[in-house]
Amino acid sequence: MDSSSTEKHTSLRSLFTSANNQRHKLNSIPDSSSSVYQDNLRAAVAAFHECRELTDQLAIFSPNETEDDIASGDLQFLLIDHFLGELIKGDSVTNRRTVLQQAQAAYERYLRLLDKYDMLSKADSNLYQRYLSGRDDFSLLSTSDPTARRNTKITRYKQEQELKLKLEYLARVPLALQNDDAASREIYLAEIQLCTHNTFHALDMISQELKIISLMPLTSPAREAEEQAEDYRRRNGVPEDNYSERLDPPISQLLSNGKAGPLLSKDGKPLRPFTLLDSRQRLQDGVFKQDHALPTMTLDEYLEEERRRGGIVDGGGDSGGGAQQLDEDDIEKADMETMKARAWDEYVEANPKGSGNTLNRG
Repeated sequence: MDSSSTEKHTSLRSLFTSANNQRHKLNSIPDSSSSVYQDNLRAAVAAFHECRELTDQLAIFSPNETEDDIASGDLQFLLIDHFLGELIKGDSVTNRRTVLQQAQAAYERYLRLLDKYDMLSKADSNLYQRYLSGRDDFSLLSTSDPTARRNTKITRYKQEQELKLKLEYLARVPLALQNDDAASREIYLAEIQLCTHNTFHALDMISQELKIISLMPLTSPAREAEEQAEDYRRRNGVPEDNYSERLDPPISQLLSNGKAGPLLSKDGKPLRPFTLLDSRQRLQDGVFKQDHALPTMTLDEYLEEERRRGGIVDGGGDSGGGAQQLDEDDIEKADMETMKARAWDEYVEANPKGSGNTLNRG
């Protein structure tokens, strides 16, 4: 390796370390949708892209090599595409479909590189082949049997925990052992196994999300707003030509009581009945008036009007104002009243009270 390549290799190591630090820095930002998080995310993505370009220029990975041919310090560069997919997936600014497709492509490059070096385990290799046979329908839980799906979840969870514990244990190895080539190689290989496990999980989630997005209507925000406006006009019967964003109707429509059209023809002939009023002043006076009808007369005026129409009757019977007095000199009239009173007394004596009710007697 010449001096130029050595310098580039050293630059690649420092650039990869810097990019990895930027990736870890994102964990300290709580809000992933904030501008600060997204700015740091784009900076980390750009740094890893630069790392991948330097890796291609230096030809660190060759299809004619095996895993044993890779230097222990270069094993970490196998994770560049995995980290790119992990970071790209967190972009909340770009179109979601585009983001998922870019992340999916980065994860595929990562798995393809491991497959070339035969670094995938038997189980991961089977998953990779299954993914290649159906990217759109890929799922870690391939069966519909609830028991089998549950067992698969438990198995993968245990594998993930074992890989994390192994990596944590190796990371606690003393510094003297970390400088050992074999020890550092084992650490990198353990990290690659954990990232491969997470890659298949990410591809599963991406496949499901892309499937959901494909079922959504392909409408732009502007088109969606226009369709909502058209739906509003259609439901409310607003003509397309006369549609306006104004909330209040024009003065001409208020004065015409909803009857559109001109009052006069071009020849000056009336086209519909109308009344000449001081409309502007009438509308102005009615701005601050009460929202209920006010009385137009007093109570006395109302009673007078009812009396005039015959709705009120004065008095309460004969206009004499009392019982009629008998004339003592009119003997015949007195005899008639006496006979009438005697007949009533005889009737009351012959028909005592309750005598007619014979049905309810005990």
